[in-house]
Amino acid sequence: MFSSMSKPTAAYERVSLDTSIESADPHRLILMLFDGAAAALNAAKFSMQNNDIPAKGAAISKAIDIIDNGLHASLDVEAGGELAERLAALYEYMASRLIWANLKNDKAVLEEVQGLLGEIHDAWRQIAPDKQQGAAPPGAS
Repeated sequence: MFSSMSKPTAAYERVSLDTSIESADPHRLILMLFDGAAAALNAAKFSMQNNDIPAKGAAISKAIDIIDNGLHASLDVEAGGELAERLAALYEYMASRLIWANLKNDKAVLEEVQGLLGEIHDAWRQIAPDKQQGAAPPGAS
C-alpha cells in the first residue's frame, strides 16, 4: 500500500541532498562526508546486530568508499604537510579495519572506527570558517 510513497520520498531526499551539496562550501562538504560515514557505520552495526549480512556488507562498503574516495581523496598532502600525511595513514588504517570488521563480523572494530571518525569530525566542526570569523586576532584584548 505504501510502497509507491517510498519512490517520491527517495526522490525528494536525493534532490535535497543534491541541492545541499551544490550549495555547500568545501568545509561543509567534508562535514557531510563525515555525516555519511557515521550513518553508514550505524547502519552496519544495526545490520550486524540483526544478522543481515548483505546489508552489513553494503553499509561497510559505503563507509569505506566515503573514507577512501571522499575524506582521503580530499587531502592535500603538499599543502597539509605532516598533518595531512597522518590523516592519510589514519584513513587507510580505518579502511583496513572496516574490511576486518566485515570479514569477522566484529562490532568492536566498527565502534573503534566510529570513535576515530568522531574525533576527527569534532575537530573539523571546531575549525568551521564561521567560528573563526568571530574570533579575536591573537594578541587582541
